Amino acid sequence: MSEEPYRPALPNYSAPQELLDEHAEMAEEEAEPDAFEDKARSKQVAARQSDYQLRRFQRADGRGEGEDESYADRMRLAELQREEEKVRRHKEQLEKDKVRDDDQPMDDKTPPRKAIAGDDTPPRGITAGDDTPPRAGGDDDGTPPTKRRKWDVEVKEEDKDSKEWSDKALTEAAPKKKRSRWDQTPAEGEEEPKAKSRWDQTPANGTLITGQMPDGKATSVTMVDDPRYKAITDDELNTLLPGTGEGFSIVPPPADYVPAPAVRKMVAAQPADIGFMGQTEGDAQKAVQAAGGLMSFAEQTEIEGIGALQFLKKEDSEYFAKVLGEGGGEEDDAGFSMEELKERKIMRLLLKIKNGTPPIRKTALRQITDRAREFGAGPLFDKILPLLMERTLEDQERHLLVKVIDRVLYKLDDLVRPYTHKILVVIEPLLIDEDYYARVEGREIISNLAKAAGLAHMISTMRPDIDHVDEYVRNTTARAFSVVASALGIPALLPFLRAVCRSKKSWQARHTGIRIIQQIAVMVGCAVLPHLRNLVDAIADGLQDEQQKVRTMTALSLAALAEAAAPYGIESFDNVLKPLWLGIRQHRGKTLAAFLKAIGFIIPLMDPEYAGYYVRECMPILIREFGTSDEEMRRIVLQVIKQCAGTEGVVPNYIREEVLPEFFRAFWVRRMALDRRNYRHVVETTVELAQKAGVSEIVSRVCNDLKDESEPFRKMVMETITKVISMTGAADIDERLEVLLIDGIIFAFQEQTLEDNVMLEGFGTVVNALGGRVKPYLPQIVSMILWRLTNKSARVRMLAADLTTRLAPIIKSNGEDQLLSKLGVVIFEQLGEEYPDALGR
Repeated sequence: MSEEPYRPALPNYSAPQELLDEHAEMAEEEAEPDAFEDKARSKQVAARQSDYQLRRFQRADGRGEGEDESYADRMRLAELQREEEKVRRHKEQLEKDKVRDDDQPMDDKTPPRKAIAGDDTPPRGITAGDDTPPRAGGDDDGTPPTKRRKWDVEVKEEDKDSKEWSDKALTEAAPKKKRSRWDQTPAEGEEEPKAKSRWDQTPANGTLITGQMPDGKATSVTMVDDPRYKAITDDELNTLLPGTGEGFSIVPPPADYVPAPAVRKMVAAQPADIGFMGQTEGDAQKAVQAAGGLMSFAEQTEIEGIGALQFLKKEDSEYFAKVLGEGGGEEDDAGFSMEELKERKIMRLLLKIKNGTPPIRKTALRQITDRAREFGAGPLFDKILPLLMERTLEDQERHLLVKVIDRVLYKLDDLVRPYTHKILVVIEPLLIDEDYYARVEGREIISNLAKAAGLAHMISTMRPDIDHVDEYVRNTTARAFSVVASALGIPALLPFLRAVCRSKKSWQARHTGIRIIQQIAVMVGCAVLPHLRNLVDAIADGLQDEQQKVRTMTALSLAALAEAAAPYGIESFDNVLKPLWLGIRQHRGKTLAAFLKAIGFIIPLMDPEYAGYYVRECMPILIREFGTSDEEMRRIVLQVIKQCAGTEGVVPNYIREEVLPEFFRAFWVRRMALDRRNYRHVVETTVELAQKAGVSEIVSRVCNDLKDESEPFRKMVMETITKVISMTGAADIDERLEVLLIDGIIFAFQEQTLEDNVMLEGFGTVVNALGGRVKPYLPQIVSMILWRLTNKSARVRMLAADLTTRLAPIIKSNGEDQLLSKLGVVIFEQLGEEYPDALGR
């Protein structure tokens, strides 16, 4: 088979180099974000993470090559870190106290006694019978010294220019005018200088033209003769035309012939080594970054010994330098030891998996999985884990490397134990990632790791992180422990959790142990029921802990356990009911919010008679918190009100008299409609209250707001009425309320401007629920629809057609065939509609 002919690569075209440099320079001067750079960074995992998630790069443990440190060494290191943190906080407090003492305002505004005109009072030391000595530092006449005030200090002349409000400071703080490439006006009588370009390289024969920019910068352009207008010499003509030897002769010019004056046409010089539209490696790299990052670079890179790679980043070139540079091919492996050969083979396979094309990636993944035990855990994880900690790592790369770890864990089994901590340091941040699939991958890795290493080794590995000084480490460790519990079973971990939650050594350990139980409840759901009493007993003492953070976390854990066990398990919470009820009367702020949340999830588990009693007990505190300014507290209060209203033991009359007046006064305001989360909670809570108190109670309170000036508020009212009527019907709506409701709905439908179907759905739902009672209002509704069907706005016509579709069955059932025929005629006449959306309705 013959080899394929060589095909030269197509040239790459990009923006001119001077344009890229100019944009970079302007972005630096104006401190504005670069759009190209933002697009390239958007694919990186670290670029979209919060500051809290980026704290994973600050962990000093678990780095470097080799096996994990021993348990004793890690415990000593943790103790040392706690001492350092304690000393650091003490120093910070001392500095704060010193700054506060220095900034104490001197409020002595009384002038000295001798400065008051007409004051003849003798000094204190001269008064008869007064033996009190004068104050130290006073004047000779016994006048006490005046306090030195900070505004009494004279400002030196040379210090005036360095003050905050000096002319120099104000000039420097003034916003700089945005510089544009078109803002440079050439001086009068001068030719506008050309911008510096990539062609500014001096050729062998050329003319250098220099100029000066308005800002004083010198510029130079080298001009050469244009070859297209170059005069042809006699020698060139002799080579082009037939000569005398072939029977031709050169005709002499006429005697009166005068040659035209030579015109020298000049063009900018081109560098001889690049040629027309050539591109250096630096230009190509900038062009690739401007195109959206290296992942979008479609051209494949063929590397000897590796194969075709989809892309190759700068960080990859540095990390895989041993197999990419000279001597990196497989034919150069002869002079290396066995360990070095393993390292080079692993690096080649990882590069193929990370950057290779799909066929190459699949083959390399199979090879590294099959040969995992041959390579060993040390060489594999020493190369895989640092890649996962790269700051420029992208989603696809992270997914592939996590897949490698998952398959390698399966093959290595118990050989992975010496590297358990290093793997956890890298994988635990996935548990708090915003991407759902990344969290699932992290749980799967930790689950397989726990099964391979065993419970005892996992506990000894993660124990030093339970009371770590960094809250980020404690949080991720708690989530990892919950995964271990779900993988190996909750009973196996219960003795350890009970000991941690009752630890007297540090409150951080108690806090982390209680958080582990909360995460277990979130992860396994109703599977906590067989172990519910043991879990509740383990954290019950935390409600009376001396640390407020521990009490708050205990209440949140009880809420998670009650939510997971619903609607069963109320007998398991007997020991914590009294501390919870005492806590809601003793605490404020976030701790009170946590206690209320726990009560809100426990009350629905109770029997009806007990639930009604506890609701009446906690309702005054909930009503008191209606007026809080804390958004999180508002959401928790709304959630608890919703849960209490749905309990069987709460009577409708209590909701109407005690809850509804304060609820509508506090929450049914325009501001609640502007926040989407508050909007949703208010609507859901109101619907739940309507099911207990009745439709007429709710609709009568909100129907007048259908004519409110705020459209988002009208939308919230309409959505609430729609859900209430669709769930409970319109049987108890009286005639007066019916008139107000129809009038308000027509007004809201006509005044809508938002692009959604809330008003349309609400109109159809209310009319269908009223049924035959809507007949007196049909002429008014149909006339409104007829007018809107001929409106000049296509969107208004479209909404009118949609409303006709929903009301046609009601009009027919009420026997209003004449109105229906009018609508049919108008709609038939509108078949020439020019807008497709309106025509399709």
